[in-house]
Amino acid sequence: MNAPIAYLHETAPAPGVAVPVAPGIEWLCMPLPFALNHINLWLLADGAGHAAVDTGFALDPVKEAWKSALAKRRLTRCIVTHCHPDHLGLAAWLEQETGAPLWIAQGEYLAAHMMSEQIAGYAIPSMVEFFRRHGLDQARIDALLARGNGYKRGVPEIPATFHRLFDNQLLQIGDHEWRTIVGHGHAPEHMSLYCAELGVLISGDMLLPRISTNISVMASNPQGDPLGLFLASIDGFRALPEDTLVLPSHGRPFRGLHGRVDQLLAHHAERCDVLLAACKDKACSAAGLIAVLFNREIPDPHQTMFAMGEAIAHLNYLEHAGKMQRIEENGLVRFISS
Repeated sequence: MNAPIAYLHETAPAPGVAVPVAPGIEWLCMPLPFALNHINLWLLADGAGHAAVDTGFALDPVKEAWKSALAKRRLTRCIVTHCHPDHLGLAAWLEQETGAPLWIAQGEYLAAHMMSEQIAGYAIPSMVEFFRRHGLDQARIDALLARGNGYKRGVPEIPATFHRLFDNQLLQIGDHEWRTIVGHGHAPEHMSLYCAELGVLISGDMLLPRISTNISVMASNPQGDPLGLFLASIDGFRALPEDTLVLPSHGRPFRGLHGRVDQLLAHHAERCDVLLAACKDKACSAAGLIAVLFNREIPDPHQTMFAMGEAIAHLNYLEHAGKMQRIEENGLVRFISS
């Protein structure tokens, strides 16, 4: 039986206050304007300065917190795990302020530009039409349209150049060697970092201690299986030692990596069973299954976007596994248990 999760800290640090968590590693916690109200950033000793892992959402309070954190530190580079606004949002601003260049996977860099510039299947109209076909009602579609390009607000600018990261690449950061681990499902090429010498995994959004990572199908790849990719990716973390210190993007640092992987695999299996039962005797749309999958109200367009993407992800996963059948009639996609 795997060990339960054990936290190293009772509380998160105040914005802009760097707290040591391991030799040469400091924890910064920055605010977010969502129900998920914080993101963890990490400062890694890098010669005479520090490398940042992730940058935070483009908000004035986050910029002020960064200025406080950098008052006595020099930033050498920004290593960004993936393209989502809370991770990439201030990379361009930090580069302008400090000269620290962006290090990121090419898939993440290109996806950021696609979402920022609203290209093809990454545009809001493509997303809402995709959700309409999966049963989303007009009121919630109108709310998504009124919300506009939320990505651009979180990432107002993207650095013009980047250092490309690859899977299983070795990075020398200060006195320690870090290995990149690409994970799929949450983002195109999500980059976690592992240091065997320190026994530390910077997991980004791939492994969170209290919540399940959002896994969404995108309009650009409507029949993709991101949930299958995600489950395979986190299962790969079992190759790391059980006592690895996990530094997640949300929630507190923890130990109990294998046990958390088991919990997440069981969680998604249980959610799939719920959907299979709901679709046993009738075909259902993803929108009609949101209440079944989440068992709570979805209060705003931001969470509607995540809920629809995740519902479709579970249904596509079950279709790929041969447990669901897709029915497309009159411009509407529904699913029934096989």
